Amino acid sequence: MQQRLIHVMDPMCSWCWGMAPLLDRIRQRWPDLPLHLMPASLRANHGAPLDQHSRQALAAHWQAVASLSGQPFGDPQALPTTLVYDTRPASRALIVARELDPALSWAFARSLQEAFYVAGQDVTQTAVLVAVAEAAGYDAALFSERFDAPASAEQLEQDLQWVEGLGLAELPILFGERDGQLALLSTGYRPETDVLALLERWLAAGEGRQSVA
Repeated sequence: MQQRLIHVMDPMCSWCWGMAPLLDRIRQRWPDLPLHLMPASLRANHGAPLDQHSRQALAAHWQAVASLSGQPFGDPQALPTTLVYDTRPASRALIVARELDPALSWAFARSLQEAFYVAGQDVTQTAVLVAVAEAAGYDAALFSERFDAPASAEQLEQDLQWVEGLGLAELPILFGERDGQLALLSTGYRPETDVLALLERWLAAGEGRQSVA
């Protein structure tokens, strides 16, 4: 039997950052359960830097997510003036992290979210992405090489098409996959206890035992 979790996320999605503690709990509770990160770019190919109106809208949204999730958020006004809200570079970096070392990929993804939402770094810049990857345990030169490789861009397109084919509008999304069969565990922001209970039942069913959740 082969099973794993598939976490569909955008590194620059505030609700995905809001759900990061849930993934932390899952990794702590089931450390041997493989986690496969699948990128979904919400805002791709935006060509203009964030203007004042966009920053104000982000501030209101981030405050709402922070209030519900308890996650820390910085002030969008502190983001670099040149920041273009294009999520493709960060999503591409997620693929590189996943392919180079899956065991480190969640630590990288979480650090990437924190770099953007808390530290206000421009995670659309390759140098920032590589620095975050190096801090997470990746070889900086190799990460940079893989990031620039056409294969990474091609894989991102394939992943985005797969996610689009799901027909699910809300991020993040969490699946359990067992022997190629998907079980939807969560879509959008959901209470942590609800998702953990579903995950426990899914795992118990695979092991042929009674769930204790």
